[in-house]
Amino acid sequence: MKRWVKMIRFIGGLCLVTLLGIAYVSYLCHNSLCLAPEHSSLSPRYSVSSSSSKSEILSSPTSMVKPISGFPSKINIKSVAFEEAYDLGFDITSRDVIVFLHIQKTGGTTFGRHLVKDLNLENPCNCPSKRKRCDCFRPNTINEQWLFSRYSTGWKCGLHADWTELTDCVEGALDEYEGSARKRRYFFITVLRDPIHRYLSEFRHVQRGATWKSARHWCGGQEFTSLPHCYKGSNWTGVELDEFMNCSYNLAHNRQTRMLADLTLAGCYTGYNTTADQLERDRILLQSAKQNLASMAYFGLTEEQAASQYIFERTFHLDFANPFDQANATLSAQAIAELTPIQLERVRQLNSLDNELLEFARQLLHERFKMLKRRDSHFRRNWLRVIHPHKRFLQSFFGTEMKTRFLK
Repeated sequence: MKRWVKMIRFIGGLCLVTLLGIAYVSYLCHNSLCLAPEHSSLSPRYSVSSSSSKSEILSSPTSMVKPISGFPSKINIKSVAFEEAYDLGFDITSRDVIVFLHIQKTGGTTFGRHLVKDLNLENPCNCPSKRKRCDCFRPNTINEQWLFSRYSTGWKCGLHADWTELTDCVEGALDEYEGSARKRRYFFITVLRDPIHRYLSEFRHVQRGATWKSARHWCGGQEFTSLPHCYKGSNWTGVELDEFMNCSYNLAHNRQTRMLADLTLAGCYTGYNTTADQLERDRILLQSAKQNLASMAYFGLTEEQAASQYIFERTFHLDFANPFDQANATLSAQAIAELTPIQLERVRQLNSLDNELLEFARQLLHERFKMLKRRDSHFRRNWLRVIHPHKRFLQSFFGTEMKTRFLK
């Protein structure tokens, strides 16, 4: 009898210790960054499973994905991945080039200005007051650009060129600009935003008269100039949200996924507005977008400015003189509040791929943050310098614990 009592007490003690251990770990890891494993590999073969059961990302390169039609993907440039960028650094004096993939209405205009005006460099970009663009030349050169972006080289690969256009065009565009052919290392970067907020922002921009109709839509060695417009006349000024959503070939739908994917894997824009094989096309585009995002040297999230700035600075070993501003979410929240439940659900459906891409991106960003934090011997100092301007926002939006969330 005594033996059974001792065994029951022993088992009960083990259960109590286990529960106390779980409670202790939960207390220490109350923020979402604790969900990411410390030993994750952050290479071009990086794989994160999304919360959606439909999520799938191959551990093999996107070139292994079977294309829907015969548009071969030919990427012949040297693209530097995140870990390589961190380990080897960005050499502004050599042949390294940062390529900014600017997706509409993600905060890319503000970020682009940070790149040309706020980096602490020995030879900063020269930005004449009466010009929209800056000269971001390498030290001791007169025409070699280290930055390929709207505010440095201009739209040389087309207005808001996507991943498919940039990888096909950037090297030739720089060769032509600099007057000689040379091999370079390319550090692709981009910024993503909450899909609902981004979509509504684009809608309002189009409602005011924006069109982006001069975009090239270059893919598979040809320019798709005959894509149908959702409007008659010169623009879509005054369009209502329901009309905006009902246009089946509106490129605003899932824009972030489309602009990050290798479109040659899904037949470029052939049959873009048809329903034939649409589920398979969506699967391939989302899969490719995730793979390309994971292989980029850097990406940021509009909703996580402080973490995005820290990751950029530690990845490229470059600091910004002025911090990224966390925009107030009031306007976006107000715009969403004005929607009917049916409209809001419709916006979500139209951007379902972008929603899944963002979940993947958010987890990947937290993975990268944790890795950089672990390797940063001066993390507390560097992180406090980044978040100091955001303290008031962080306290009001996330609560008093948010400002120390990443320090633990």
